[in-house]
Amino acid sequence: MKFDLGKPDLLTVLLILVPLPFIAYFMHLPEVAIFGASCLGIIPLAGFMGKATEHLSEHVGPGQGALLNAFFGNACEFILALSALNAGLIDVVKASITGSIMGNVLLVLGASMFAGGLKHETQKFNRTAGSASATLLALAAIGLLMPAVMMHTSTHKDHDGLQSSMAISIILSIVYLASLVFSLKTHKRFYGAAVGEEGQIALGVHGWSKKNSLCILLGATVMVSIIAQFLVSAVEATGKALGMSELFVGVILVAIVGNAAENSSAVLMAMKNRMDLAINISLGSSAQLALLIAPLLVFIGFFMGRPMNLMFTEAEIVAVIVAVVALKFVASDGESNWLEGLMLLAVYAILAVAFFYM
Repeated sequence: MKFDLGKPDLLTVLLILVPLPFIAYFMHLPEVAIFGASCLGIIPLAGFMGKATEHLSEHVGPGQGALLNAFFGNACEFILALSALNAGLIDVVKASITGSIMGNVLLVLGASMFAGGLKHETQKFNRTAGSASATLLALAAIGLLMPAVMMHTSTHKDHDGLQSSMAISIILSIVYLASLVFSLKTHKRFYGAAVGEEGQIALGVHGWSKKNSLCILLGATVMVSIIAQFLVSAVEATGKALGMSELFVGVILVAIVGNAAENSSAVLMAMKNRMDLAINISLGSSAQLALLIAPLLVFIGFFMGRPMNLMFTEAEIVAVIVAVVALKFVASDGESNWLEGLMLLAVYAILAVAFFYM
């Protein structure tokens, strides 16, 4: 079997980072070194998971390809969260979810608008698609807020919030499935290049066979799963060694590592003046994390004997709400510029500073 990864690019060169976490682990280096090496090793693997999914989409048609992207778009984040859940690091799992949502909305979209705005004075995108994504994230914020409110105000026997979290998770999952019907069937014209062949060509994903794409996707997934174990095992020690809380490590560091693929793809599309596709990548990923990945982790945790509720900390809830409010301002007019991107990045930086000193 012959694998053609295409012309050597930055992502291919970064594959030299993959052995680093194994070297650090088997040489018994400090936990900080293992954590750092694991973060570096996951980045190119996450990128190849995204590329393999895009290539695989070519062979199943635009509609099924978009559906495939929807379900595999956050595979790396899901694996990291699942590893942390299995290790009993519930707070890290919740923090990584919050951080990924916040990072996609503020960091990825902000960087996309900023980079695209430097090359193009004003970039336009579909207001209907942008508003729909913003509304989905507003619903997600409500879903994250209510369990915490109920815990402080209700006298119900659901003291651990698990029952209410599972009920809310079911609702969020149903809404996510409905959003797929909206974007892929009833209103797919508003999503244009984001779900069609034009979007696949824009990403430059052509040339891999179906078999090669499946093998690369499987191989990268297995490697990420292994390295995620190294990363998770070093989280607590790394936080203490660097004077960082588990909350900051989860919200900022782990989330950035998981979002590496989305960062590069969305920014690249914005620089090519394909802002609709950039927004679909960043906001679609955020919506999936909040409405599908978080509920899935609640259900999986229940069956694993690692019960996880949706009772996020006040700081995490505020961060998501701030991100949603900021998004509503920039997505309402159907156009963006570099200053709006810079402001989103500034909001992310402010929240990162707040989490660091918390």
